[in-house]
Amino acid sequence: MWLPDALRGLALLNMLAYHAMYDWVYVFAHASSWYDIWSPGCHLWQQYICWSFILLSGFSLPLARRPVRNGLLVAACAALLTAATVLFLPSESIWFGVLHLLGICMMLYPLFKKLPTAAICAVSAVCIVVGYLLQGMVFEVRWLFPLGVLYPGFTSSDYFPVFPQLGWFLLGVVLGRTVYREKRTLLPGRAQD
Repeated sequence: MWLPDALRGLALLNMLAYHAMYDWVYVFAHASSWYDIWSPGCHLWQQYICWSFILLSGFSLPLARRPVRNGLLVAACAALLTAATVLFLPSESIWFGVLHLLGICMMLYPLFKKLPTAAICAVSAVCIVVGYLLQGMVFEVRWLFPLGVLYPGFTSSDYFPVFPQLGWFLLGVVLGRTVYREKRTLLPGRAQD
């Protein structure tokens, strides 16, 4: 199944390029006339990278043998990333970034695994709608930020709350279940030796 791997590789290359430019301009304070994260083009690029990782993670999960173990490993890496940014780059601290999200989504997958595909699609839609309804809302409760409920003064240089992102992840699961329901590639590729 070369297509998911090719798409993952493309997303990874885009992420490396985006972060190299981000770090050059915003972390190491080098001036740039061609890179501005607030421009519509850079924002669209950043969103494409994020959504592709989230959708592809969900897409690949029906093929995984140990989603909870994989989720724990990703969540542990996310925790190390949080610790490193808090200690060494406090102005760029990451409290609930894409790795935190993917780890949680992988660990939650067994709750949805036995549901029919149509039910997962419905849950996905609800998660997306709830997430977009929560955007911009601020409450005094400090510990709900992983869900998308922010508190005054919350900042995270990478932030991907469970809502709406779990919805995009589950949409990836739906695509994986339908496109690769036979668990084999549907597109021609190079023959294996």
